[in-house]
Amino acid sequence: MRMGGDKVLTKRPAVLRSQRPNHRATKGTQGPRKGNHPAPMTKMPTGIRGFDEITGGGLPRGRTTLLMGGPGCGKTVFALQSLVNAAHEGNEAGLFVAFEESTSQIIVNAATFGWDLHALEKKKLFFLDARLSPDVVKAGEFDLLGMLSVLRAKAEEIHATRIVFDGIDVLLGLLDDPVAERREIYRIRDWLLETGLTGCITQKVGGLEADQRYGFLQFMVDCVVILRHQVVDGSVFRNLRVMKYRGSGFSGDEFPITLTKEGLQLTNRGPTELHYKVTDERISSGLVRLDNMLRGGYHRGSNVLISGAPGTAKSTLSGLFAVAACERGERTLYVSFDEGAAQIVRNLRSVGIRLAPHQKSGLLEIYSTRTRGPNIEDQFGDLREKVRAYRPRCLVIDPLSALSTKVAHLASADASQQFLDHLKGEGITVVNTSLMDGLSTDEATATAGISTIADTWIHVSYIVQDGERNRALTIVKSRGTGHSNQVRELTLSNEGVSLTDVFVAQGKVLMGVARWEWEQEERAAKKRTQASTDLKRLQLQLAQAEAVARLQVVETEMEARKAEIAVLTLATGSASKLRVTDRAVLRKMRHADEEVRVAKETGAQRGSAKGGNGAI
Repeated sequence: MRMGGDKVLTKRPAVLRSQRPNHRATKGTQGPRKGNHPAPMTKMPTGIRGFDEITGGGLPRGRTTLLMGGPGCGKTVFALQSLVNAAHEGNEAGLFVAFEESTSQIIVNAATFGWDLHALEKKKLFFLDARLSPDVVKAGEFDLLGMLSVLRAKAEEIHATRIVFDGIDVLLGLLDDPVAERREIYRIRDWLLETGLTGCITQKVGGLEADQRYGFLQFMVDCVVILRHQVVDGSVFRNLRVMKYRGSGFSGDEFPITLTKEGLQLTNRGPTELHYKVTDERISSGLVRLDNMLRGGYHRGSNVLISGAPGTAKSTLSGLFAVAACERGERTLYVSFDEGAAQIVRNLRSVGIRLAPHQKSGLLEIYSTRTRGPNIEDQFGDLREKVRAYRPRCLVIDPLSALSTKVAHLASADASQQFLDHLKGEGITVVNTSLMDGLSTDEATATAGISTIADTWIHVSYIVQDGERNRALTIVKSRGTGHSNQVRELTLSNEGVSLTDVFVAQGKVLMGVARWEWEQEERAAKKRTQASTDLKRLQLQLAQAEAVARLQVVETEMEARKAEIAVLTLATGSASKLRVTDRAVLRKMRHADEEVRVAKETGAQRGSAKGGNGAI
């Protein structure tokens, strides 16, 4: 046994179980308390993201946990990370006993996760190199009493609360005696009960014979955690499952785990009951007419899905949203798969969307990456780290279907939903695009269930009509708000993006050339109608003028007749007066007595004229 660089070989006579000293319950044990009431189960957090959630707090305090798994599945990382996190976050000291690797190798390997074990080794961590030579083990009866005594002293010195026995299967393999193997394992278990330390034992599995031989370990410990490492369709999957946890409830499903720059982390599906903060605040989609269709825009913190076939302007709508967010002064992260950032900036600039100024200001970050096979959990882990580092208010994933359609493992089947749930819990407004092969909205439901958890679903499709293809936009659903049910034509030009008003003719929605031709025909018809109206007006005005002229002629003729009548009347009156005058002169010339007779005759004539008036 090597400790602190010095080589110390320990060979002791066999110690029978009946000769072991009586164990005294010490602080931290879970033995019976006064009154025969057992101490309640308490747990020690590991600090490993996700694991403490599925176990309800971490590892059982003062008890033993077995970590089982094949090579490369993360057993040593899990055990060492729990010690490092306890030292950093809980100011707890711990012991690490290595039966397989040298402590120097472990310290060097741990540096890849950013753990400064040299600094922790001075006060909080103690590493014991317990690799044994087969010759030493087989030379005589061997036990762990000497090593455990050293560990007890060191634990008391640094006030340790945790201990890890890494690679216990190596020790058991060297003993090569089932009786000795059980004896030493039970010795460790009893020693842990005496010291009150929380123990963690790692064991490799793989061979059927070895698994059956060391199967008793699973019955001896209080908690069993199984880690798996497998390759499916060329992609690596790591998974974790809690198989056993005495005295506590736990989630027994298999969860994906990933090795990141900070260590091991587990992707938890989250609580069964969903609690999200909601708000009535609206934010712009970047397209005014789309905001009007949504009665004010997207809800803050909502999940928006834009689905459609290739080339239907999904990325364009996403770019409009990103620019609108940056113009509000909100940090925005644009995640693109299989398309570079420079290419995105250039393409969107062609339709009047300027991303470069917001990149320079730091409000917009474009993260471009490639999909890496069916194991999407690692990529979602990278995205989580990006979100934590950049802390955006708005997020674009273009397209999310690039990941969700590559699901080939049950453990990753709901990775997309878990990631979107995480974003919603953070209050981030997300716009996802989903690539579809067809024109029907039904196909979007095959995108790993994204459409079912989307708050707003916008579908963009093609309408092929009269030999051309046009883009059409419709809102499939929008939770918590009214929205338009109309189909709008989406047009792209150098001036920008626009939604054209609905144009219906003969019960059909017309777009493109068909709409232009129909509009031209309507304009021509209006012009013809206007010309006909103008001509009719002129004709009526002419007829009216002719009627007025005829009326003036009649009036003139009537005036002439009146004048003739007046002249005739005047002439007739003058002649009568002249006759009377002539008669008077004549009577006067004859004799005056004639005047009397003439006067009488005149009076008689006037009387007869009055009597015969009206009978002409």
